[in-house]
Amino acid sequence: MVFKRYVEVGRVVLINYGPEAGKLATIIDIVDQNKCLVDGPAEITGVSRQVIPYSRIALTDLTVKIQANARQKTLKKAWEEADTLNKWESSSWAKKLAAKKKRAGLSDFDRFKVMVARKQKSEIIAKKMAELGA
Repeated sequence: MVFKRYVEVGRVVLINYGPEAGKLATIIDIVDQNKCLVDGPAEITGVSRQVIPYSRIALTDLTVKIQANARQKTLKKAWEEADTLNKWESSSWAKKLAAKKKRAGLSDFDRFKVMVARKQKSEIIAKKMAELGA
C-alpha cells in the first residue's frame, strides 16, 4: 500500500483538537516542519485563516487545486469546482463521525429503543439462518 496523504498546499484536513475541532480546512501554506497555515474557507466550513500545528490536524484524501497563499475567494471557488464538501460527506470517515455524533446525542430511552431493535433484528436473522440450515 502506497502512502498518498502528504502535507501539501491544497490538502483538505480535518481539525481534531481545539475550538475548531471536527471542522474541515485547507492547507494554504507550510510554515515550518511543525505548523501550517490553514483556511476554511470560512463561508463554507467556518474555519478562519490561522496557523495550526500538524498534531492538531488529520490529513484527508481530498485535495483542491490552489496556489500557495491563495485568497479566500480563490479557495472558495476551488472548493465549489471540486465539489469537496459533497465528496467529504459521502466518505466513510465523515459518515462514521456523523454516526458517532448522533449516538452521543441519544437519550436513555433512545438507547433503549436501539437495543430492542437490535435484539429483534438478531432474532429474525437467527430464525432465517435456522430455516436455511435445516
